[in-house]
This record gives sequence, C-alpha cells and structure tokens, in this order.
Amino acid sequence: MKPSRFLLIPVMLLTLLSSPALAQLKVANVFGSHMVLQQDMPIRVWGWGEPGRAVQVDLTDLQTASASRTAVGDDGRWSVELKPRKANGKSLQMLITSGDEKVEFTEILAGEVWICSGQSNMEWRVTQAANAQQEVADANYPTIRMFNVPKHVKQNEPQQDAQEADWQVCSPDTVGGFSAVGYFFGRSLSRELDVPIGLVGTNWGGQRIEPFTPPVGFDQVPQLKDYVDELAQGKFKGGATQIYNGMVAGLTPLSVRGAIWYQGESNANDGLRYNYLKEALVKGWRSVFQNDKLSFYWVQLADFGRGHTGEPAGGGWGPVREGQRRALRVPGTGMAVIIDIGAANDIHPRNKQDVGHRLALWALAKDYGKDVVPSGPLYANHKVDGNKVHISFDYVGEGLMVADKGGDFYLDPVQATPDAAIAEFSVQDKDGNWHWATAAIEGDSVVVWSDDVAEPQNVRYAYDSNPRVNLYNKAGLPASPFTTVD
Repeated sequence: MKPSRFLLIPVMLLTLLSSPALAQLKVANVFGSHMVLQQDMPIRVWGWGEPGRAVQVDLTDLQTASASRTAVGDDGRWSVELKPRKANGKSLQMLITSGDEKVEFTEILAGEVWICSGQSNMEWRVTQAANAQQEVADANYPTIRMFNVPKHVKQNEPQQDAQEADWQVCSPDTVGGFSAVGYFFGRSLSRELDVPIGLVGTNWGGQRIEPFTPPVGFDQVPQLKDYVDELAQGKFKGGATQIYNGMVAGLTPLSVRGAIWYQGESNANDGLRYNYLKEALVKGWRSVFQNDKLSFYWVQLADFGRGHTGEPAGGGWGPVREGQRRALRVPGTGMAVIIDIGAANDIHPRNKQDVGHRLALWALAKDYGKDVVPSGPLYANHKVDGNKVHISFDYVGEGLMVADKGGDFYLDPVQATPDAAIAEFSVQDKDGNWHWATAAIEGDSVVVWSDDVAEPQNVRYAYDSNPRVNLYNKAGLPASPFTTVD
C-alpha cells in the first residue's frame, strides 16, 4: 500500500473509494515512488480533489525543478503537464499539494516506459519461463521498474483509475511475478540503451482482443461497424471494451513510448479478420493515450498443435497469423515472428526470452535508431514468371539462408543448413488447388515452383498451425508465414 496516497480521509469514507471524485486530494494510482516517467514527452499527472481548489505539482532532482499549477474541475478531476525530462540517472521527487494536503513520491527516474499487454502468454510469469530459477536469481536491474495492474472485474464503463498497486524495483525478490515477455523485453532495452525502463503490465489470460479495445478504436475501422452498432445498443459483442474499461482506461493518458502485445489464441477462429481487430486496438490506444505516434509491437502466434497436417492448402492457425502479419500495414507497428520457438503440445511455450528479445529488436531499430535487423523476412510482393513465382521480402538484412533453431533458450544460435531443402512452400494452380512446391534462394528473393503447376496463381508459406520452418535471414530471424491470396 502507498500510505501517502490518501490523506485526512475519515474511515467512514473508505466505502466511497470506488469513485475517485472525492473532496480529498488523490493522485492516479499509476503514479508512485520508484516509478519511471517517459523521457522527452510532456509529463502528464492527474488526480482528484475538491472542486475549485488549487493543486500544484512539483518535480525536482534537487538541481532542476519544474512545477505546474491548476484547479480541480467541477467533475472533481485535475490534471497538469510538466516539461519533458531527459533520462540522466538522477532520482526525482514529485510533490503534489492542495491546501494543507500533500502527496509525495520519491526515487522516480526518467527513462522509457512501455505497456505490456495481452492474454496468458503475456501474463506468463518469469517464474514460469524457461531457466526460471537462474533468470530470477540474475534479475538485479535497479533501473528497471515494474507496475502490474491487478485484475479487475470486467466493466461496462471506463474506470477513472487503475486498481492500486506499487511500482517495484526489479530484483530477484520482485521479478518473479511479472510478465516474462515484458521483463525480457525490458531487459534487452536496458542492456542496449542504458536508461531506466518502466514496464506497465495489464494482462488477462484466455481473453479475446476486443475486450482490450476502447470504443474509439472500433469507430476508426469501417470493417468493424458491427461492434460499433452493438456498443451503441449497450451490448458487448465478444466482451468488447470491458477489459479496457477495467484495466487500461485508468492508465490513460500516461505518457509512454509504446506498447507490446501477445495475444491471438482466443481469436484464432477469426482468421484474417484479426487484421482489422488489431487495427482497432492500435488506433484506439493511440487515441486514449493521446499519442498518435505510440509504437505498437506484437507477437505472431508460435507454432502449436497436434503436428503438421501435411496438407499444402494449410489451415489451422495459418489465417490468424496472416491477419497479424497484414496488420503491419498500420504505420508505427512491428511483429515478432516466433514460428520456430513454440511447443507442439503446449500453448504456453516456456521460451519467453527469445520472444522478449525479438520484440525489443523492433523498438531498438524503430524507436532508438540502433543498427539492428528488427525482423525475419516479411513477404513484400511476388511476380509470376512462367511456372515460377519470385517472392521478394522486407528485412532480408545481409541475406537469406536455410537454417534450424539451434536450441531452446535465449539467443541460442541458429545453425545454417545450406544443403537442406526449403520447407513449407506451396503453390496454387489456376483451378484453385494447392500443391507442395520446391523453393530456392536467389539473391534476396525466393523462387517457388511445382512441376505439377504450369500456371501458378498464388503462394503460401508455413500456412499451418505447426509448420516445420527453416527459412531465415542471416541475422538468425525466421521468415513469417504468409499467403499471397488477396
């Protein structure tokens, strides 16, 4: 508990705390001692108090101070913006005063802040990850700070505040219960950037994407008008908006660099429509966090299932992975491909180290200007030439290769196997039938053909629940599954 968060509140008022609009000074629960404030962005701070009363927020590192003054509105809410700060390693103190009331937070740092969200594979704790005992013992990163939003009953209306929790300094004593993917993502950033990292976890296992999406997200995607219509009637199709209302709305409009997301298993039957559901989530969060440049990186579903179907037409999780890939058309997004590190019989693969690292590559390349290849090959376009199809890719890096993942744990090397045939390509004939195909690397492209198909129409790669992939770039990152079918 944070003893300074409520001051001078009589015991008889404790039953009213579900509504932050009280006469007493209160600061939103996402603020606290040991937190990280997003550097290089306006620092938004908000809370509640007695309407009309003055509120002042001071932020100081004992050498440089900034302050902002406002008044509590008629609705009982106040908010201020402080000038942006640079990450410089100095500890900050925040003091919020209103009359004779005050709230004080200490040991605050400026750095990079990311939201970590999704269903169970994002919720999966460090103690449940591969090599967990050693990972916990090694987790001595005092400039990584973690805030885990407690699960809250699904709500039909946006909650004004997040459930109360404390910011934790990353250590062997605190890291175990936090998101493994979130922690390994933050650890990679911390090692490369040498700045404080703030991680805000807001996860709920077994959930669809729609409950995390605010209404404004559905409003921006014409293909999802059915959700807009349902919400207008007070209905919550697929649980739409209810987790956002209970576990995300209270975090807004916190200044953050971006969000990472691991979800899709519960939407697997939506297939290609996930493309639009993802667009709604991204655009919705950018609206409510008041940041149209908020970076958004997600995880494509891992290989999983009862084995390879052996059918060239594919199926299973192929379509939903394609929906995830196609959502990359939304600017400022990226996707970690993990089609080579899943577990056939476990929907929760334990290797969360590679997942967090591959997400971090996107942030390092796109947000922080690091010279790294952020992804494995992503389908760009194709050209039919006779009975052959030439496939071009983005993120080839220094070239393509045939390879196998060398091990189960973090950053184990990918072993090149140049004499092996490229697996998992199929081509479609003019009658719509699919045939297994031969594939060969030619420069930065792959040429695909089948002796049984004279006039190929389309190509698919690894379009199955549990494919056996071996196409990589030389950075050791796997190519994403895809289909050229429009």
